[in-house]
Amino acid sequence: MDEQHDTTPADETAEAPDTGIYGEDGVILATFLAHVGAAIADRDILVLKQDVGDLHQSELGDLLEALLPEQRRALVELLGKDFDFSSLTEVDEAIRLDIVDNLPNEQIAQAVQELDSDDAVYILEDLDQEDQDEILAQLPFTERIRLRRSLAYPEESAGRRMQTEFVAVPPFWTVGQTIDYMREDNNLPERFSQIFVIDPTFKLLGAIDLDQVLRAKRTVKIEDIMHETRHAIPATMDQEEAAREFEQYDLLSAAVVDENERLVGVLTIDDVVDVIQQEAEEDLMRMGGVGDEELSDTVMTTSRARLPWLTVNLATAILASLVIGLFDATIQQMVALAVLMPIVASMGGNAATQTMTVTVRALATKDIDIYNASRIIRREATVGALNGVFFAVVVGIVAGLWFADPSLGQIIAVAMIINMMAAALAGILIPLVLDRFGIDPAIASSVFVTTVTDVVGFFAFLGLASWWLGIG
Repeated sequence: MDEQHDTTPADETAEAPDTGIYGEDGVILATFLAHVGAAIADRDILVLKQDVGDLHQSELGDLLEALLPEQRRALVELLGKDFDFSSLTEVDEAIRLDIVDNLPNEQIAQAVQELDSDDAVYILEDLDQEDQDEILAQLPFTERIRLRRSLAYPEESAGRRMQTEFVAVPPFWTVGQTIDYMREDNNLPERFSQIFVIDPTFKLLGAIDLDQVLRAKRTVKIEDIMHETRHAIPATMDQEEAAREFEQYDLLSAAVVDENERLVGVLTIDDVVDVIQQEAEEDLMRMGGVGDEELSDTVMTTSRARLPWLTVNLATAILASLVIGLFDATIQQMVALAVLMPIVASMGGNAATQTMTVTVRALATKDIDIYNASRIIRREATVGALNGVFFAVVVGIVAGLWFADPSLGQIIAVAMIINMMAAALAGILIPLVLDRFGIDPAIASSVFVTTVTDVVGFFAFLGLASWWLGIG
């Protein structure tokens, strides 16, 4: 967290926060939130500009999410030109749209011109096409073309996340010419770590790190010190794949090229960190069957998003109930079975979830491939068998003593081993099969894995009990 500088005058009112905006728990201080809320209610623009205007974009984003909807709209209105639009990249999509939809397109167009291109695209991509066109029409020609090109790339691609501001020079320039160019051109990005080398058609030839430029003499030609860009990223590459390139090769920035190998932008580590966090959150949410749900979504939106997979869960639960129905006579004869069978299903479900979580994450990071898949499958099956034996002994003894029936303990012990092994295999094979057929395993795995463990667990336990008791 960046250190906050105290800009509060000595005669500030008691309600103003003393230091920073966060408490020790990392949550915005209630005193600061109340102070801002009071200033909004009083429409005290001077206080808001003083206490809110200099916040970092991430801090302002946290503040916007903490305020009530009518407060955040009023805050944006009162700050006017002093509102940092880059903070909108730090908030939920619903909050971002709520703010933007209440602003005139002229104000948005003015603000977009002051943003980095990647931040501008992030804000514009969620707007209706009509609003996009109206805003873009008010921008200078060059900037309009750059943003349109970025918006034309697929969602969640490197082209959407790239910055179109970069430093590029021809190979025949000298180091001295390059340095003078960087000092004199006011249109260059504020921060960069690489200089790219291009030919007259903008085809990427290579790159130079800034430390190389600083160490070389002014008379040295760029082509003599440049290196090939071995990790240029296609603009259509999925952002998760691009993030994996950064992770694998420890990149700080990477050139983004189009289908003709022409330089169109640069992807930087700060954007990639956001992508990694976003993709991790998406995988976690999808495994829970909640998709792209956000905390700021309305009740109806959240309810509609959750209904589909709850419906699928209902269907699979009915399937498990049908299996139980096949052994109703067995359950009537030995009521203890009804008491014990949830244990078998629950243990299998938890074991399968453990395996499935590891597998889905490994698939996302490309740690599982054709070379190690069979070894990992054997490992998980062995782990399932070992855990099954351990819990079979524990549960068998408990069940036998509980109901004073050793045979019942033996039945549940065998069923436990069968279901734990089935759970291990289902937890790894189902995600692998779904991934093989192009279905996101993070979305669909949990439903199918739970169904397998329930059906196998109930069938094994009740089937063994029926056989043991001789009930046909």
